Amino acid sequence: MTLILYDTLSRSLRAFQPIDPSEVRLYCCGPTVYNFAHIGNLRTYIFEDLLRRVLEFNGFKVRHVVNITDVGHLTSDADEGEDKMEAGSRRTGEPVREIAARFTRAFQEDWASLNLREPSLWCKATDHIAEQIEFIRCIEATGSTYIIEDGVYFDTSRQPNYGFLARLKPEQLRAGARVDVGAKRRPTDFALWKFSPKGAKRQMEWQSPWGVGFPGWHIECSAMATKYLGPFFDIHCGGEDHIPVHHTNEIAQTEACFGTHLANYWLHGAFLQVNSEKMAKSSGDFLRMASLTERGHDPMAFRYLCLTAHYRGPLSFTWAALSAASGGLSRLRTAYAACPSGGEPDTALIDAFNQDLNEDLNLPKALAETWNVIRSDRNPSSKLATLNVFDEVLGLRLKEWRPAEVEVGDEIRELAAARDRARRERRWSEADRLRTEINTRGYTVADTPDGPILNRK
Repeated sequence: MTLILYDTLSRSLRAFQPIDPSEVRLYCCGPTVYNFAHIGNLRTYIFEDLLRRVLEFNGFKVRHVVNITDVGHLTSDADEGEDKMEAGSRRTGEPVREIAARFTRAFQEDWASLNLREPSLWCKATDHIAEQIEFIRCIEATGSTYIIEDGVYFDTSRQPNYGFLARLKPEQLRAGARVDVGAKRRPTDFALWKFSPKGAKRQMEWQSPWGVGFPGWHIECSAMATKYLGPFFDIHCGGEDHIPVHHTNEIAQTEACFGTHLANYWLHGAFLQVNSEKMAKSSGDFLRMASLTERGHDPMAFRYLCLTAHYRGPLSFTWAALSAASGGLSRLRTAYAACPSGGEPDTALIDAFNQDLNEDLNLPKALAETWNVIRSDRNPSSKLATLNVFDEVLGLRLKEWRPAEVEVGDEIRELAAARDRARRERRWSEADRLRTEINTRGYTVADTPDGPILNRK
């Protein structure tokens, strides 16, 4: 089957063809670790995990690189404001490196809780200062830079196609209208290397050919991606907010240095919305994964919720929507646990599931296919084997789930045991009567290969 992906650069659906059939090279923009990740960020990482799983489901080996931004990302996505890491240090009173380490650990704990597959490589910006300096020197050699009081800047006028990813029209931007350009030559020019402020010492600064300072945000991804994946690799991912600035500038840098647009396919996930607005840390009021678990929700319920919307479409978060997802996940787990083992996967069902996945990661359709398996009259042991295959992509940890132990009195257990005997002896009317009796007393019963499971209603 052919995998079809929507490429933001061409604004079209394209059949996926790897550059090197032996390995797909995938780069995903990671977090800026000055604060906790919010669930809007995590929706993007779930989409990228699903992309990787679909690639592997199609038989590709994937080299997956994710960066950690621990320097250089200013409080605006352009070149204004303070470094987010330095601002975080001032907010908490902790040294920058301790903040970076703490929030990196927290992010990776969220990553694991959502069953995201570990990348082939995590790479930190501060571990690659030399590579970033060399990349800037490469750009400088093409005549695409200039220096002003606060740093070394990329001259976007040197690229006639600058901004094509976002379909920007630089000539329509006017200095002073909506963009404060300062000493920059034009609004779209961006910092490659920022000089440390005069009379002040930053916690993170390095010597460079241009003076003491720190790298801009965009240069880190270009430098690390090309180091580990080459100057032209298969897929670059991120959130849709990366399109107009960060990814546009990554492409500009790489075109200047290597003559490529960095990745053959550019994929972007849509925002998670709350009250019809994008969730953002700048508001100071955002939901973390801990916000969900503290209210009793399994992280897999949030993953399930993300499966219900296409990655390129908006998803609205409400507590009611999460509760509905929790209920759907619970029913799926219970139905899965009720299936006996020992069967073979149904290849026709797997082909239909794979076809859904290959339609630009149509996970809502694939999830519906999962429920079709549950509701079908196929052999229960074949259902279980088929669902195990599906869960290689869905990532809901169905095999690992165990029902919570519920305190049940001896009388209810005796009713459940009597019902189980009636089922095995095919006394269906008696089994139905006993189920009704159990339900009347406030319990549900699910049949599994290991015996009945009782839960409170």
